[in-house]
Amino acid sequence: MNATQQGSDRPAEADAPPDPRRWWALGALVVGLLVVGLDTTIINVAMPTLSEQLGASTGDLQWIADSYIVVFAALMLPAGLIGDRYGRRRFLLVGLAIFGVGSVVGALVGSVEGVIAARALMGIGGAFIMPLSLSILPALFPAAERGKAISVWAASTALGIPLGPILGGLLLEHFWWGSVFLINIPMVGLALLVSVFLLPVSRSPEAPKVDLTVTALVVAALTTLIFALIEAPEWGWADTRVLALFGAAALLIASVVVRETRARQPMIDLGLFRDRNFLWATIAALVPSFAISGVLFLVPQRFQGVDGHNAFGTGLRLLPLLGGLFVASLTSTRLAARFGYKVVIPSGLFVLGCGLLLGATGSADDGYGRTAFWLVVTGLGLGTSLVPSMDAVMANLAPERTGMGSALVQTLRQVAGALGVAILGSVLASAYLDRIDTAGRPGPVADAARDSIGGAVKVSDHGADPTLLDSAREAFVHGMNLSLLICGIASLVFTVAVAIFLPRRPVAAPGSAPGVGEPGESTHDREGVLHP
Repeated sequence: MNATQQGSDRPAEADAPPDPRRWWALGALVVGLLVVGLDTTIINVAMPTLSEQLGASTGDLQWIADSYIVVFAALMLPAGLIGDRYGRRRFLLVGLAIFGVGSVVGALVGSVEGVIAARALMGIGGAFIMPLSLSILPALFPAAERGKAISVWAASTALGIPLGPILGGLLLEHFWWGSVFLINIPMVGLALLVSVFLLPVSRSPEAPKVDLTVTALVVAALTTLIFALIEAPEWGWADTRVLALFGAAALLIASVVVRETRARQPMIDLGLFRDRNFLWATIAALVPSFAISGVLFLVPQRFQGVDGHNAFGTGLRLLPLLGGLFVASLTSTRLAARFGYKVVIPSGLFVLGCGLLLGATGSADDGYGRTAFWLVVTGLGLGTSLVPSMDAVMANLAPERTGMGSALVQTLRQVAGALGVAILGSVLASAYLDRIDTAGRPGPVADAARDSIGGAVKVSDHGADPTLLDSAREAFVHGMNLSLLICGIASLVFTVAVAIFLPRRPVAAPGSAPGVGEPGESTHDREGVLHP
């Protein structure tokens, strides 16, 4: 590696020609990113299998999904700062290693608690991989090539969305559930091997220090809030313990706000939200992030528990949602350039709300055609609202604030995803418990059936007790409809709010580069469009 790339974050072209192996190095980063993207969606297809084979309740499944997202969201900003300050390649390798260890643990454990712990460990690794794989690119590529490199980076983060459900279904069709974790090992190993030899040493000693107190407060706040949301259906929403947890989460969040507001060099720049464009574009980006996480948690369980499809069939049946998402993501940038964010973003949120409301009118006897239709509409709304929102977030920030703005919004999107699983999953669980009829069944059978649709399928011996199975299916669809109804109404409410309060397409801040601070780089490229 040439000297100009050692120990500095200067661009690749500052003192010497770019490294001839830079595209191979980018390939290593793509493999690492693909692992992170895959793991975000592959687990959703495995949820019904985990419910049946590990006896996981709906609350357990929520924790399996959210343990990864909560840790990822809480640690992504400090992990990025640690890498910037002490060495991006070094801590990217650390992140890949942690992710690999978590994958091994997830494949070998035999309990719900073990899977949750493994997913949390993988979240730590992912929190290093995602930001550092992006921040190392300026040390690899000259300005003329950087936009193309970032486009490849963005595409690799998005590729895991459609591949996850299909690959997960294929693995579960032929192997045990641990294979959805084990598939990560060769990919992580390849990324580690290539990264050691091809990635430059790059760091920024002047990068802000990590505030460990704020990091701990954020982790505690998110964990407490998610715990309250997940346990509320079982304990009761008005239970003293649930209310105490909500109160504790509110106090922890307030502590973060107070500490960062008073800090001379805050780790989280809350002053960004004084910009009305940043505030409302961020809100607009969080709505689809919340929705897609909730939908990907609910729909696979319906396909397997209610409709009786296998894991691979479930992955294939998610393609209309993902297809609509990709098609809209490719066209929404052009639409925004022509009509402006103030028109396109609310339009996307409106389409998203309509798709979710269509899904909320389903029944247990619906054919796949009807489900596919509302999934397509939902996907179109997701893509049309999410991509322009991410562009609009950065459109009017001064160059020196774009890095913090990008990191903050990506973190909040992860939080929105975790809340999507927790809130919509808890609404489903409450409605399911209220509707399912287990009268006359032995205690263990009734308890298993009330835990989740997967438990009901198992104890009914896949149809030997058709009355119980029909009741469970009707109860699940009722709960899913209620979840989608709430999500759809929220989307329409935010449609109106964003249409009113989002400023018209802003003019770039004086002296700002196009996008997020690199020549020729668009926010569309930097953010990646579809990372969940």
